[in-house]
Amino acid sequence: MLSSRMLARLAAGPLALAAAGALGAGTASATPGPSRVVGHVYVNDNTTGTNTIAGFDRHADGALTPIPGSPFTAGGAGTGAGLASQGAVQLSSDGRWLIAVDAGSSQISVLRVHRDGALSAEKSGPVASGGSDPVSVAEHDGLVYVANASATAPNYSGFRLTANGVLKPLAGSTVTLPDGSQPGDVLFNDDGTRLVGTRVATSEIDSFAVDANGLLTQPAGSPFAAQGVGPFGSAFSPTKPSQLFVTNAHNAPGDSTVSTFIDAADGTLSPLASSPVANGQSGSCWAAIAPNGKTLFSVNTGSGTVTSYSVGNGGGLTVIQSVPIRNGAGAGNSVDAAVSPDGQNLYVLENKTNGVAEFDIAGGQLRELASDPAALPAGATAAGIAIQ
Repeated sequence: MLSSRMLARLAAGPLALAAAGALGAGTASATPGPSRVVGHVYVNDNTTGTNTIAGFDRHADGALTPIPGSPFTAGGAGTGAGLASQGAVQLSSDGRWLIAVDAGSSQISVLRVHRDGALSAEKSGPVASGGSDPVSVAEHDGLVYVANASATAPNYSGFRLTANGVLKPLAGSTVTLPDGSQPGDVLFNDDGTRLVGTRVATSEIDSFAVDANGLLTQPAGSPFAAQGVGPFGSAFSPTKPSQLFVTNAHNAPGDSTVSTFIDAADGTLSPLASSPVANGQSGSCWAAIAPNGKTLFSVNTGSGTVTSYSVGNGGGLTVIQSVPIRNGAGAGNSVDAAVSPDGQNLYVLENKTNGVAEFDIAGGQLRELASDPAALPAGATAAGIAIQ
C-alpha cells in the first residue's frame, strides 16, 4: 500500500490515433490507440535465478501496457513459488525508488524509477535482508523495514534508504520473532509513527510505535490476538493514521472476515465493537484501500472474488459487493492488489494465469475491463504490486 502523499506523475504524450487511409470517395475511418499514460504499475515477478520486475504504463482508461524494456532486472533471486505475503514490492515515498524483496537469495533490491517509468537497478546491487526469506517490505520517508519469514528466527529488520538509493542497515532495529510465526506483511501507517506486522501461522499482530531514530517500541500486550485465523493482508487508512484493517485469511471456507483496529499512539491495538465483518467469501488474504480512505477491498483467493466495503468515519466496514475475477478461479490464483492514486482503478495479480486484472471503480462498485489481463513475463510467480 502506498502513502497517500504519493502523487501520480504524468508521463504522457498526446492521445495517439491510428488513422486508416481513404476507403473510397469521401470515406475514411480511424482507430483510436491507447489513451494517455498517467502512471505506472510494478510487479515483483519473483523469478528464480535473477529476479525481475514487470513494469506497465497505466493509461487514463485503466488499461496497462508494458513499459519498453520490461521486465527489469532486480539483482537478487526469487523463489519461483508463492510468497504467502503482502507488500513484496514498494515505491519510496518520493517515488524515486522501487524496493523489492528477493526471497530466493535473502536480499533486498533497490531500482531507480526513471521519468518514463523504466527501472534500473541501484549500482551497488542488492543487500542482505537482515535475515532469511524476506517476504514483505515497508517504507516511509527513507525508513525501511523488512519482514524475514524463515522458519527459524524470523524477524523485522530496519534500514535507511539514502538519497542515492543505497539501503544501509539500521543498528539496533531487528526484532526477532518466535520460530514458526510466519510474518506475512509489514507496513507503516501514513504518518510513519506506527508499524505493524501480521503473524499468519500464530494468528497474532505485532504493533510498534516508531521513534525519531526509526527504532521500534512494542507496547504492553503486543503481539495482539487477531480476530480470526491467519491474519494476512493489512492496510492503514491513508486519511486516518490510527485506523488499521486486517484480513483473516484462514477462517473456514465461506467465513472470511476483515477486522478494524484502532492503533493508539503507543501502538496498542483495540478492535472496534462491530469488528470483524464477514463477507461470505473464502480466503480473504490481500487488502487494498482507496486513497480517500472510504473504500476497502479484499482479494478472496479461495473464492476468486474481490469484496468491496464502505469505510465509515470511525472505521466501521459495510460490505458493498463481491465480484468474480474473470480468470480468478482456482485456489491461490488471485493475490496481491493495489488501487490507483486517483482512486479510479483496482489492479489484482493473477498468479497462476500470469496476468494483472484491471478494474474500474465507481462508488465502490467494481467492473473488470473487457480487455485481457496485462501479461506478466514467462516464469513469473507474482508477489507484490506497487502503483503510481
